[in-house]
Amino acid sequence: MKAPLFYPQSFFARTLWMVLLAVLFSKALTLIYLMLNEDVLVDRQYSHGAALTLRAYWASPASERAAIARAAGLQVVQEYEVPLGEQHWPYSDIFTEQMRAELGEDTRVRIRAQSPPSLWVSAPSLGPDWIRVPLYPHPLRGQRVWNLVAWFLGIGLLSTAAAWIFVRQLSAPLKRLVIAARLFGQGRRVRLPVDIDTASEMAEVYRAFNQMTDDVEQAGRERELMLAGVSHDLRTPLTRLRLSLELLDHDNELTADMIRDIEDMDAILDQFLAFIRDGRDEPMEICDLNELISSVVAPYNQQGHDIRVCLEAMPLLPLRRVSIKRMLVNLLENALRYGGKGIEIAASVVPDEQAPYVAISVLDRGAGIDPDDLQRIFNPFIRGDQARGGQGAGLGLAIVKRIAAQHGGSVELHNRAGGGLEASVCLPITAHEALTEQRSAK
Repeated sequence: MKAPLFYPQSFFARTLWMVLLAVLFSKALTLIYLMLNEDVLVDRQYSHGAALTLRAYWASPASERAAIARAAGLQVVQEYEVPLGEQHWPYSDIFTEQMRAELGEDTRVRIRAQSPPSLWVSAPSLGPDWIRVPLYPHPLRGQRVWNLVAWFLGIGLLSTAAAWIFVRQLSAPLKRLVIAARLFGQGRRVRLPVDIDTASEMAEVYRAFNQMTDDVEQAGRERELMLAGVSHDLRTPLTRLRLSLELLDHDNELTADMIRDIEDMDAILDQFLAFIRDGRDEPMEICDLNELISSVVAPYNQQGHDIRVCLEAMPLLPLRRVSIKRMLVNLLENALRYGGKGIEIAASVVPDEQAPYVAISVLDRGAGIDPDDLQRIFNPFIRGDQARGGQGAGLGLAIVKRIAAQHGGSVELHNRAGGGLEASVCLPITAHEALTEQRSAK
């Protein structure tokens, strides 16, 4: 949809226009109230009548002024007897302007609402004295206060609603950028649309964000290609070495050690590739998590490891099947390598107040980890050498953390009472649905 020519293109201009519209809207409502307020009209008519009475008083002969004053309730007073005036908006201005317009610019006006309410007027162009004019309660006290409050409350609410709509329109591009940044941080491909009606500043930000994501994805593809090539080039000589060693004497202890070293090197290369190819391109599919866990644990139990499984009923979840299996395998391998016997794996639904999630726990009875290393050990190439040995490349838990993050979840490690470690993975049940809605909204 093409924006109209009069519509501002910059973010600053749009903000300025929206603020001006909100202010003008409030002023217009106030003006309408004042124009429709009958009390103001009555007060103007009252001040006009008072001005006519004073003009008639000063225009009449001196001998008749006393009779006119008695009939109209006027009273001649000395200047020192005139009290200080009170401010009654908008009545003070109405009386002052009306009197000056009809009696001369040098006219002075004092208004008092105290008992008895009165108006004191001095018009030097007509006469030298101050004249006290009686006021009746209506102009100053008959104002319908609740009507005034209701009008201004309505003006405030309508102005606030208009400002809320404007601010919502202004913050929508920023909110879209926040959502895109979170999705990109979870390993998803994101492109922000640069529409015609997008503010010029936000369009530049969107273009810069899209360029950044392209650069990061290109760097990731180059890194993956490089490591894949390194893996292929290394595995060829490793395979030849393995075949050469197989032809040697198997009873030789040195030969057996070399074969184990080659197998470890091959496993490390597999971890490198698993870390780089983290499954972000794998499509989501509806899976039974309990079935996935059982299929991963079954081969280990067939090999005699005796892993205990505790699974609760849970709904089907949108998951990356291969990635979740890799995550479970890494956790189980870590527990088998360092935890010895007594390994358990459990899965349950946690009814959180904000959003329910699935908790997957892998428990062992090993030596545990130093509390200072519980967070650091998730970094790539970091191993808990002091507590749990120094085998592997230090990528197992980093892969687990990355896969959990791709599903909108998290992973934590806790030392168990009585010894051992618990690795807990939390996967929000609604994470994929929320991501899908956000992508469709873009």
